[in-house]
Amino acid sequence: MAIKTIGIIGAGTMGNGIAQACAVSGLDAVMYDIAPAALERGVATVGKSLDRLIKKGTMTDADKAAVLARISTTTELAGVAGADLVLEAATENEQLKIKILGQVAALVPPETIIATNTSSISITRLAEASGRPERFVGMHFFNPVPMMALVEIISGLRTSKETVAAVTAFAEQLGKTPIGVKNSAGFVVNRILCPMINEAIFALQEGLASAEEIDAGMKLGCNHPIGPLALCDLIGLDVELAVMEVLYGNFNDPKYRPAPLLRDMVDAGMLGRKTGRGFYSYER
Repeated sequence: MAIKTIGIIGAGTMGNGIAQACAVSGLDAVMYDIAPAALERGVATVGKSLDRLIKKGTMTDADKAAVLARISTTTELAGVAGADLVLEAATENEQLKIKILGQVAALVPPETIIATNTSSISITRLAEASGRPERFVGMHFFNPVPMMALVEIISGLRTSKETVAAVTAFAEQLGKTPIGVKNSAGFVVNRILCPMINEAIFALQEGLASAEEIDAGMKLGCNHPIGPLALCDLIGLDVELAVMEVLYGNFNDPKYRPAPLLRDMVDAGMLGRKTGRGFYSYER
């Protein structure tokens, strides 16, 4: 099955990044969100991202116009019903995702593939909620989507080989490198990455070093391109907490216990770049 039109649920950081990746690759993307303002921000974010490519000389103004023309927006969920693939990129909340996926499944034809961009939640559970587990799959993109090459392709217990083949080919069409992953909490990357970030937060909480020193240690001592606390600000502290709670709940292992400082900062609305303040300040 060739995927030519993609419906994207959610216009936030991941949703608009996926829309950009699709449109740059010549595919049509329909971006849905309940809030018109979120859709406006999403399209504006894509525009700014494309402007940076123009400044680098890798894109022209005409290219930008063509890319933006391939992205449409809608506040009606029915607007994605004609897509070959509907990709849910809503907040990392299982009950919200289950509700959205059930609504999508009631709208789209039986042959439509439904995917989720969840970073940690069971694909098998979400697949059952979709009512078409054979045509359901996990596609975990990484932030920032236009730059990051990896996509985790996660099969649920009943995901068909044909579905996996179709989304693998789609990821490759976007210029991404897909890896096949079994369904397990956190999958591969977040199973490793998020506990490392959580441990860095414990180190900060215990006063072992400042945020700057912890990040410098990991960049200079482990050759990481970005420190774990700065990365957490980029990902979003609320997303980090959600993933750690999924890991802790699934494995019942204290090594996955979220750092109390992480919980406090999320409660305080200090979510990182998207709120202007996390472990660092981004207020202008």
